[in-house]
Amino acid sequence: MPIRLLPDHLINQIAAGEVVERPASALKELLENSLDAGATSISVDLAEGGSKLIRVADDGCGIAKDELALALARHATSKISSLEDLQRVRSLGFRGEGLASLASISDLVLTSRAHDASHAWRVEADNGRIGEPEPASLTTGTVIEARDLYFNVPARRKFLKTPATEFAHCEEAFKRIALSNPAVQWTLSHNGRAQWRLAPQSAQARAAALLGDAFGENALAIDETAATLRLSGFAGSPTESRAGRDAQYFFVNGRFVRDKVVAHAIREAYRDVLHLDRQPAYALYLELDPEAVDVNVHPTKTEVRFRDSQAIYRFVFHCLSKALASTSAGRPANTPGEPVQPVLAEVATAARPAGMSYGAGPAGAGAGGGQFRQTAMPLPVSNEPSTFYRTLFGERGAMADPIEPMRQAAANSPMPAADDTGIPPLGFALAQLHGIYILAQNQEGLIVVDMHAAHERVVYESLKNALDASALPTQPLLIPLTFPADRLDVATVEEHADTLMQLGFELAVVGPTQLAVRSVPIALASADAVDLARAVLTDIRTVGASRVLTERRNELLATMACHGAVRANRQLTLAEMNALLRQMEATERSGQCNHGRPTWFRMSLNELDKMFMRGQ
Repeated sequence: MPIRLLPDHLINQIAAGEVVERPASALKELLENSLDAGATSISVDLAEGGSKLIRVADDGCGIAKDELALALARHATSKISSLEDLQRVRSLGFRGEGLASLASISDLVLTSRAHDASHAWRVEADNGRIGEPEPASLTTGTVIEARDLYFNVPARRKFLKTPATEFAHCEEAFKRIALSNPAVQWTLSHNGRAQWRLAPQSAQARAAALLGDAFGENALAIDETAATLRLSGFAGSPTESRAGRDAQYFFVNGRFVRDKVVAHAIREAYRDVLHLDRQPAYALYLELDPEAVDVNVHPTKTEVRFRDSQAIYRFVFHCLSKALASTSAGRPANTPGEPVQPVLAEVATAARPAGMSYGAGPAGAGAGGGQFRQTAMPLPVSNEPSTFYRTLFGERGAMADPIEPMRQAAANSPMPAADDTGIPPLGFALAQLHGIYILAQNQEGLIVVDMHAAHERVVYESLKNALDASALPTQPLLIPLTFPADRLDVATVEEHADTLMQLGFELAVVGPTQLAVRSVPIALASADAVDLARAVLTDIRTVGASRVLTERRNELLATMACHGAVRANRQLTLAEMNALLRQMEATERSGQCNHGRPTWFRMSLNELDKMFMRGQ
């Protein structure tokens, strides 16, 4: 067949297959044009999921009469004029394909009034043919109506889904753009019924409106800068994680994008605090020099290419890691530029907690400045568990008790910031439940702590900090523990003795198939030293010593912490339980264990009152 030049109308329809994949794609293009026009109020009306009607009205700068037909022409735009402009695109649209593509596959009417015009003008596009401008009535801005999407391309129209499905995609496109423009007023209607009305509001209020109040109340506010990079927005609390990726929004210079580098950085930052396949929720905004990112990668403009993707990866990862590390059990999400604040009491008239009494407060303290002190309570808890170890080995032997290092650290640390009543965030311990949970009481109500999960996080963070400082303290064993080992384990000890010492282990070869444990990390002194040594040797042998101390480091330390954490059915004294609560309040990420499960739960007095129908 001879080579021939395709007609413009057919070219536009081919382009429409890429730019306008479905009604949501068309809606996205129209909304971006409204924002580029400086609109502060945008209204959207849809019919049958957008396949029957997409109408977008805005109060932007409008289009002059002489430019109306040009606005519907292919590759006509006011946003770029040279290659240099393309390399530093600041607008959301720039290709000049959106309106032309939409006009070629729908009945489109464009009505607009420029700010300096005496009245509006209207132009129609019928099957790609653009008519002459006609006078019209419009107060300000632009209104675009696209009816019967793909009416002239039946093969493409049959691929559209049900109206409900197409509306869901349109609503998602609407939410993405509304989320990145909180100062703009938005309305969305479907089949004549209003679905969303969003007044101009703060970024946090907009995130809460679109992602849910729980997200808005618990999200970590982020605002970090480095050189020409800035990351702001909100990272969802690990406790509010979700089963799917339906609440993950990342914007680059105001444009919603999907990027594998960024997604991996976010996932890695959350790795320590998410359970199994749970997904984080977030609304994050990256700002950078437009020349440092190429947005001209795909017609839909949802993919970008960073000039230095590794720098972006490290920046996003460290910003999120810093925000997540700023959290600890009992404390709310942080605010940019402000320290994490303690939980404030919601019930001002709550009765004085049972089992607590006022002690002498600091000099000059008023009635609210006194500090609570835990009093003795006749509860079924064990005697001091470390007494046995002290009897055998003196004070050093007490370190064999898993709680002892924590109790000493808590005793030597200042009391965490308390609320106006002097009660620390996690309150004071009352008792244990089935040897698994610690029951505590603060000003808000009841606190329930999973003691193994909480202690596991405390030990894990302690091991990480010590290894980072190259000062992992060890505990020599009074009597080395000898155990049978295969020749691979013996070879591993001989080859990687230095790596083992860095991890706090001293292992010795005492025979062709015999190893001895001479010291272990002090934080793990209560663990089964033989099982722990075998787990570490297996990890080193499987992944290599270098990886154990780099990318696999945290996984190994998590395993070690799990071995060293206090076990279920271990009876704790009130002093031990309070020591754990205080360490949780002082430990990063202590709201979740090493596997991402929550470590504590709060039930307010209001919730308890509702359960028992008090006051009803």
